[in-house]
Amino acid sequence: MKLSIVIPVFNEKHSLKELLRRVETVDLGVVEKEIIIVDDCSTDGTTQWLKELENPKYKTIYHSKNQGKGAALRSGFALASGDIIIVQDADLEYNPAEYPQLIAPIVAGDADVVYGSRLVTALPHRVLYFYHYLGNKWLTFLSNLFTGLNLSDMETCYKAFSRQALQAILPRLRAKRFGIEPELTAQVAKHQLRVYEIGISYHGRTYKEGKKINWKDGLAAIWHIVRFNLFTRK
Repeated sequence: MKLSIVIPVFNEKHSLKELLRRVETVDLGVVEKEIIIVDDCSTDGTTQWLKELENPKYKTIYHSKNQGKGAALRSGFALASGDIIIVQDADLEYNPAEYPQLIAPIVAGDADVVYGSRLVTALPHRVLYFYHYLGNKWLTFLSNLFTGLNLSDMETCYKAFSRQALQAILPRLRAKRFGIEPELTAQVAKHQLRVYEIGISYHGRTYKEGKKINWKDGLAAIWHIVRFNLFTRK
């Protein structure tokens, strides 16, 4: 069995090296790892560092212009050959050591998709922005109204898919930026895939530390939830 780890990257020079070290050291037993890095036209030296690295253990894609997380994920998904595919941000907010728990329901044949929830967990969780918490709760609630799912954390980075599940929804994905989160969730619901949630730790960043998502992305997410649930098909 193979796990494809898709890492969208934009201006993460200071965290990417450590993130890759953590991904490589995760013990998955007999499960093989395929690491796919999608550099979304970084401007901080990340692109140069990756090209100098030239590590055959990684499959690396370079976008010629910045398109957003959604576009980076679609590029990575298209290249993935694993039996299971998981999304991994490059900013060290999510811990790769939790892969075994995240993929376990898929390996057991119980789930098609697994979401890593930052809100239903006893694991460490950095305390940060109250309004981000409210915004995430509201967007998850709105998404659940349209999809009929009872997720606790729709906006989470950690989403794992069986190959069959991802192949079913990949042709329908269109979002380029952070709208990919509600779009993925809408397609998961439309295809009636079996969804599990697993509690995860969360080591969030401040804006000074490089956090990118902002209130404009939150407002856009409302439209994306409506758009991808009402105006796109299975």
